Amino acid sequence: MYRKPMPSDQEATFEQIVHPTKTLGLVELIAAWNARNPTLWSRSIEPFRTLGERILEMGEPLLAYDVLHEGLSYFPEDFRLRQLLASALARTGAVEPAITILLRLYQEGHRDEETLGLLGSSYKKLAEAAADTPDGNSLLRRARKFYAEAYELTHGYWSGINVATLTLALCERGQAESLARDVRETCSRELQRLKETKADPYWLLAVLGESALILGNWSEAEGYYRQASEIAGNRFGDLHSTRLNARLLLAHLDGDQNRIESCFKIPSVIMFAGHMIDTPDRTNPRFPPDLEAAVRDSLRHRLKSLEAGFGYCSLACGSDILFAETILEMGGEIQIVLPYEKDQFIRDSVEIIPGSNWGDRCEAILQKAAGITLASNQCLTGSTVQFEYSNLLLFGLAIGRAERLGSAPIPLAVWDGKAGNGPGGTAWTVDHWRGSGFAVEIIRLDEIFACHCPDRARQHAARPETTQTTSPTSLELTPAIHGLLFADAVGFSKLGENEVALFVRHFLGVIGELVQNSPYAPVLKNTWGDGLYFVFASVRDAGNFALDVRDHIAAIDWKKKGLPDLSLRIGLHAGPVYPCVDPVTQRPNYIGVHVSRAARIEPVTPPGQIYASQAFAALAAASRIEEFRCDYVGQTALAKYYGTFPTYIVLRRPPAIEQTIAS
Repeated sequence: MYRKPMPSDQEATFEQIVHPTKTLGLVELIAAWNARNPTLWSRSIEPFRTLGERILEMGEPLLAYDVLHEGLSYFPEDFRLRQLLASALARTGAVEPAITILLRLYQEGHRDEETLGLLGSSYKKLAEAAADTPDGNSLLRRARKFYAEAYELTHGYWSGINVATLTLALCERGQAESLARDVRETCSRELQRLKETKADPYWLLAVLGESALILGNWSEAEGYYRQASEIAGNRFGDLHSTRLNARLLLAHLDGDQNRIESCFKIPSVIMFAGHMIDTPDRTNPRFPPDLEAAVRDSLRHRLKSLEAGFGYCSLACGSDILFAETILEMGGEIQIVLPYEKDQFIRDSVEIIPGSNWGDRCEAILQKAAGITLASNQCLTGSTVQFEYSNLLLFGLAIGRAERLGSAPIPLAVWDGKAGNGPGGTAWTVDHWRGSGFAVEIIRLDEIFACHCPDRARQHAARPETTQTTSPTSLELTPAIHGLLFADAVGFSKLGENEVALFVRHFLGVIGELVQNSPYAPVLKNTWGDGLYFVFASVRDAGNFALDVRDHIAAIDWKKKGLPDLSLRIGLHAGPVYPCVDPVTQRPNYIGVHVSRAARIEPVTPPGQIYASQAFAALAAASRIEEFRCDYVGQTALAKYYGTFPTYIVLRRPPAIEQTIAS
């Protein structure tokens, strides 16, 4: 059959993945993925396997999930893609879905070391989450069972060391040490063989480090861990996995844990805020253009001392661009969050100084960015809420990335130490970070100004300080950030006329009672037929209410009520919306483009589940919510051709341990 030739650049991208001539970095891998031609890629399974593996090694399980999920749409029965997808899910924190996939592979007869090891690893993650509960040890024993089965079948050093580590965690030290000695001997022989072939020795060195730690040889363990870290390069996912096992051991060993922690060179995640460069008409100088070099030097020095490797920032002229350029100069990864559409943002916040090159520099950074997130599609003229929303998104995204790397994000600001002029600015952001319990790294812009421009600083200090206040909004309606919920009754369309009254009494009646009694009650509630639209004061209220109402509906025996089985499908989002009194109904309402986005999530949500937008998940992380978590489910095409967006499932904490054990 004749097939139309693919353009050479797409063929080159395909070859870059399947037969790489060099080690590709994350930005290059993302570019290759974004440039793929679906027709070409759908003919071969190799690019999905290769790209998925490489991205997982680098510690980006969300992107790996998208790659593997698409691969499975073409090759749904492929064992390796399913195995890798389970690994990606587990690394995002979605452990239960990972176990479901792996148990299915196990039941199909796949008893290879990696499948069994991934099952062990997944149960180990559940055990860590349940460490202070009676189920913790049961989960550890289940994890050990799968690792032990793999070791008995293969005598592989990877499964063997995990059996030894979990045995020590279960306080069976003698058996753990005996296993560790056996594994050490196997690894030593294999390491000698690999030296002759020049193959990658990372996992052998990592396992030797773990063996030495179990046997109490801390200096030896440090040596192996440091060698492994040097070899790993940017394989931060692999390093994180190794560090997790080391931490599990350290919790049961006496000694200076910092000795081992310092071996793992996983760069810091930095979330950034800072002042813009002064425009020529600014009366009170804060960041005059001639301070640019000094601020850049301060940023470079601080970022190196913080061992920065991942940066999250906006991209206004001045501090933001200097921060992003410095991260890239250091070989790091930059993630950009813009408050609204790029071209308008560049006009408003980048190209504001005649004759400068800030616009070109901004575009250059965007070309090299690993990711670009738009908080909103449009600019809200006369309101600062879009900047507040953007900074909260940035905060939450950075927290999520740091958690996936097993660390905490570090807030950094270039700030003059003075109060700001409203929400969303540098001062507001610093206050918010501090209020969330973070110690903020500050580069004091006023001190740099005084050091490099002492005469101008003295003149400025001699003048009375002008108090800046937030400009009054030019909007007739004032937007505010709220949690948004749309829900639909699954099964309503099958009701007969005689069942509608029962639906109103029992289904809507139950929800009405919950609204009246819930501590997370919405600030606005509306229904149409079987549809629900609720607005909440916070993301926490929206998530908790959604879980409560979903579980309440699921627990009812609807047949006893004279109705067929009913459930809820719930979509959540968060963003700036406009409170108003609807001129038609004369009732309070909330409207805006973010309401439209929220409405598009519910129709693509599976029955009985709660799906949420990336913005909702990020704001939940930024709010440090402990009652529920948001697990990634992939890029999802929203209803009515609204577009494809990252989507999350909302689950209670802690995980449903009893149900998982029973499986």
